[in-house]
This record gives sequence, structure tokens and C-alpha cells, in this order.
Amino acid sequence: MDTLIFMIIALAVFIDLLMGELPSKIHPVVWMGQSIYFLKQYLIKIKSKWSGFILTFVLTVFFVLSTIIILYYTSFNYIIYILISGILLSTTFSIKMLIESSKDVATNLSLNSEKARQKVSYLVSRDTENLDDSQMISATIESLTENITDSITSPILFAFIFGVPGAMFFRLVNTLDAMVGYKNEENVLIGWFPAKLDDILNYIPARVTGLIIVISSFVLRMNWRNSFKIMIRDAKNSPSPNSGFTMAAAAGALEIQLEKPNIYLIGDNKKNLNIETIHDAIKLTKIAVFLFLIISISFFALIYYLISIYLFNL
Repeated sequence: MDTLIFMIIALAVFIDLLMGELPSKIHPVVWMGQSIYFLKQYLIKIKSKWSGFILTFVLTVFFVLSTIIILYYTSFNYIIYILISGILLSTTFSIKMLIESSKDVATNLSLNSEKARQKVSYLVSRDTENLDDSQMISATIESLTENITDSITSPILFAFIFGVPGAMFFRLVNTLDAMVGYKNEENVLIGWFPAKLDDILNYIPARVTGLIIVISSFVLRMNWRNSFKIMIRDAKNSPSPNSGFTMAAAAGALEIQLEKPNIYLIGDNKKNLNIETIHDAIKLTKIAVFLFLIISISFFALIYYLISIYLFNL
């Protein structure tokens, strides 16, 4: 394990919180999206699940190898290496954007429901045209809590274990899943492999993050017992094998029910959904991210220490 990864992750988090996203013209994830769209036009003609494997393989070779080459040619100087690594890593997660997007919905709900509806449509794939205020609030909290794993904890965990190239690989797979991982007629074949791979990569992070949300609810004096109970009971209600853990843990902590019409219900309807509920979910998310960083840094520092002691005694 490269000890520089601790400084790189700290710098990446600082960059994300301070600046947010890089301009789209130089953002690797935007390039990923453009590449997926371009290659999909040709590979979808294969009409086989192999099309998704080929799409994933080709883009993995390009983006991960490019990351490795960039880091190799900047490794001559520690400061430059850490700076470039931090910038690249910051593009694989989105703490600031995730929180700001939810704040935007809350702000607009208090002023203009139609503007809020537009903001919600950017966060979820469902049709928002006929959603009432409580359903828009539910969709916002679902997006916020589900993406704690996808947009924050998973890429950072992959960075700890596999370095910046590992985080870039995760972000590529997650972007593939977001763009083609649907069970509709167009994507059912080409999206199969990326969707399954994304499920595998998020399996452990989702469950770890769910537990961290339970701990966070205890810190915030929310209903942590209910958080754990609902996570265990309702995580499986989501069609995704992973996203239900964080959504259910948050729903339990907030004592609310989250609903995607005709798809799932998560949690018990103990409290009504209102704008303040979004703010409470944001507080829960902030504490969860903070605790995740503290716990993960401590855990991997301990692992590194134990490995170094073992190697020293060989």
C-alpha cells in the first residue's frame, strides 16, 4: 500500500469541497460518458451480452491505462505527483455536488414547485411530471442517500485499496451502469455486464456505508435503532442489491417512508415528508461522510502498519 494515498485522498476531498466539479471540457467522467455514447452506437449492433463486456474492457484499458501513464510520468516529483493524483481522484467522487443538488431542491420547493420538479428530474430517472411535493422530497432523499455509496464511499475505498487507477476504474463502471445498465429493449444486452459488475463492486461498500449511516444517526441523536431495523428489514425492497442499504438506513433514522411509485416502499410512515426532512437527510449525509473518512483512514493506516511490521520482521 502506498502511504502517499492518505495525502492524495485528503487533497482530493479538499479539492472537491472547495471547487466542486472540474469544467466539463477537462472532466474525465464527461469524457467517459462521451466515449460510452460513441462506442455504444457500434457495439449495440452485436446484439449479445458480449457487447457490454467489450465496451467495458475497451474503456477500462483506455481510461485506467491513461491514468497509470499520467501518474508514472509525474512520479519524478512527489509534490507534482500528489497534486495530479489528487486532482484526478477528486473527479471520481462528488461530495459537494451531491449535497448542493439536494439543497437546490429544498430551496426551490419553498419558492417554486415547478423549478423544484426540474431539479428533481436531474437527480432521478423516473418521470417527475406528476409527482407531488412529498414524492419529490422522497425522490431527493432517495437520490442523496443512494449516491453516498456510488458517488463517495465506493470510489474512495477503491482508491485506498487500488490507488487512483482503481478509483477511476470504479467511476468508469458506475458511469457505464448509469448510461446503459437498464433492462429496457435497447440496453438489456449491452448493459448486462456493466450492471452486474457495478453490483459486484458496490456490494461491500453499500453495506459498510449503511452501517455508517446507522452510527451517524446515533451521533445526531436520531433514531439509530430504527435505522438499523429498517436497513435489515427493507434493504431488499429496492430492485438494486446495494442501493437499498443506505436508503433504508436513512429512512429509519429519519422515521420516514421513501417511495418509488409502483417499484418499492422503504421505511415506515411515522413522520411526514417536508422541506426540513431534506435538510435532516443532508445533515445525516455530512456526518456519514465525515465518519466514513475517519474510519477508513484509521482502518487502512492500521492495515499498513501491520503489513509494515510483518515485512520488517521477515
